[in-house]
Amino acid sequence: MNGSGAKGPCVLSLRFLRTAGGPPDSADYTGLLALLGALTPVVEAAPPDGALADVSGALRYFGRDARGLASLIRVRALALHGVDCAIGAGSNPLVARTAARRAAPGTTFVVDRGEEAAFLAPLPAVALDGVGAATARTLCGYGLDSVGRIAAAPLATLQRITGVRTGREVWERARGIDRTRVAPNAAARSIAAERSFPCDELAPERHRRALLSLTEELGARLRGEGRVCGSLAVSVRFADRTGYATLTRSRTLREPTAHSAALTALAYRIHESFGLQRARVRGIALRAEGLADAGRASRQLTFDPADERTRRIEEVADRLRERFGPGAVKPAGLAA
Repeated sequence: MNGSGAKGPCVLSLRFLRTAGGPPDSADYTGLLALLGALTPVVEAAPPDGALADVSGALRYFGRDARGLASLIRVRALALHGVDCAIGAGSNPLVARTAARRAAPGTTFVVDRGEEAAFLAPLPAVALDGVGAATARTLCGYGLDSVGRIAAAPLATLQRITGVRTGREVWERARGIDRTRVAPNAAARSIAAERSFPCDELAPERHRRALLSLTEELGARLRGEGRVCGSLAVSVRFADRTGYATLTRSRTLREPTAHSAALTALAYRIHESFGLQRARVRGIALRAEGLADAGRASRQLTFDPADERTRRIEEVADRLRERFGPGAVKPAGLAA
């Protein structure tokens, strides 16, 4: 697929990957965002390893099509930061992000304007942005198991199945329509952390220990910034017959929270759903998504003394970490 000029794709979705494997460190990531900012002022960060860029003005200025501009970005990222890029190009953020998931490191996957619906149609329902596992199961129960079938369904039918607002959003997205825009300098919608093993790790208890460390870190960061998250995404990088592969799954929390115990419980459930009993795992990453101001979030009272005690201990631990450093207090599972 080839696009050109202002009539072609004008949004790029980029995934950055170090040549040695894994996401870039924070310094390189900041430099990569600056690299994009030198080409277009409309850049939206998607940490720890992604970004969206509206390059409609850059295409005209540099006299290149989307593929040509992506090649320029890739050369500069590799030369200046030792980081490769997998890039998706499309007419809007939805299509660009989906295309980026089809792009291998060092390549650009371009979806021409007007080809959005045809590109999306063969994908499974769960691959559509905004469709979580629960919604996908509901749609599949009605035979709407692919994006093409969702797009072909009457709007009224989707609204009866999933609700008025969700039904319209899913119907439009299945047709390649995305009304969102790249938001330059937007507040981070997610935060992430990663743990890498020095060699392929088979022990499940070591995997769970890494997850516990990640949820403790992200929980403390969220509380320190006065924010809560609505969902978690777990990524596991493991060895397979072709080298290394990465699986990612996300689930929504029952209520937005920064409570480490709730984050840990959900992270464990997501990890168990992979079914990687004897996998040779090289790294695990955790991303807290759907960030919001903690002051505006509601919390369901449980009247559970154990839960209240855990939260009070968490508050004390946060104060101790603030005074003596992040390693001052650790869960028992990390102390050994």
